[in-house]
Amino acid sequence: MVHAPQIRIPATYLRGGTSKGVFFSLQDLPEAARVPGAARDALLLRVIGSPDPYEKQIDGMGGATSSTSKTVILSKSTRADHDVDYLFGQVSIDKPFVDWSGNCGNLSAAVGSFAISSGLVDAARIPRNGVAVVRIWQANIGKTIIAHVPITDGAVQETGDFELDGVTFPAAEVQLEFMDPAAEEEGGGGAMFPTGNLVDDLDVPGVGTLKATLINAGIPTIFINARDVGYTGTELQGAINGDPKALAMFETIRAHGALRMGLIKHLDEAAQRQHTPKVAFVAAPADYVSSSGKAVAASDVDLLVRALSMGKLHHAMMGTAAVAIGTAAAISGTLVNLAAGGTERNAVRFGHPSGTLRVGAEASQVNGEWTVKKAIMSRSARVLMEGFVRVPADVLN
Repeated sequence: MVHAPQIRIPATYLRGGTSKGVFFSLQDLPEAARVPGAARDALLLRVIGSPDPYEKQIDGMGGATSSTSKTVILSKSTRADHDVDYLFGQVSIDKPFVDWSGNCGNLSAAVGSFAISSGLVDAARIPRNGVAVVRIWQANIGKTIIAHVPITDGAVQETGDFELDGVTFPAAEVQLEFMDPAAEEEGGGGAMFPTGNLVDDLDVPGVGTLKATLINAGIPTIFINARDVGYTGTELQGAINGDPKALAMFETIRAHGALRMGLIKHLDEAAQRQHTPKVAFVAAPADYVSSSGKAVAASDVDLLVRALSMGKLHHAMMGTAAVAIGTAAAISGTLVNLAAGGTERNAVRFGHPSGTLRVGAEASQVNGEWTVKKAIMSRSARVLMEGFVRVPADVLN
């Protein structure tokens, strides 16, 4: 019997925000995987360890959660005024597909540092000490992200005292600007509110008619009121992820919201689009204890938000969903804005299962259409391991 050898591919394992993933330079991939298609998807699935019916990803680099089943491909940008092109692949844990339909805001925090360390950014743009401004083209959604990466002695500074709820250890702060973050999705017409409404009545069979804010900003997101589905907004992961009926309900809401937003044409398409849209439920401020045991007081936050990613309640908050939260909070009349008190604001601090997060956004109405110039938030990033990943050579056959 002939056994396939393993091939090795240069790769770096990075944490970005409250996620981590395997990063590649495009030119380091096997030739067949340098272009979109079945070979690339098969390679990334094998790297991460999917599909895994055990849902553990033991035979790969994934961590068996939506936050750790991620891949990134970077290359020098061919676009004017950009340094690097960034492509994000959300790898399904138990099914054989990679979802390319959206961005990962958390891993966006690691893109600038990886690009600098990998020589993808012109050396003349990197100060000896200070902050390097990396201009990123987010290829999944066709948007610009500006990363402000701290530099010490000519190298990326990763350690520091910036603390991010959901991440155990402090690190250096990386500020991200998501430029014009309203996502242009097929069928959505490029509008921030694809239905034209700040709040819709969303009919969900078996659940009822829910008030919903359907927004394209950062990532397509469906916001509902926590109380309308029997929650308070103070829930931690166990309250949702240990309840199959709750998970099924949220997936049904997600599918019907995706259809209403024009992201899919038929309900059954939602199963092949796990990464987007997101579902989040909001509530007014309340006291709770975070997953780390840290007390969060109602006075510490403007509202509470819990969000689901890849079918499970997220342990903190997806970066792209934070952009959606900040944007919606800035627009009077959305469910997010109403949960935060209904006042005009250009920044919001919200409570999530791991603690709190502040995000800023400035929205305006032009010719009857809502727009947002940029959303801003701080994350951190750190290299966890670098070298090579190995996969059986026959994965590319």
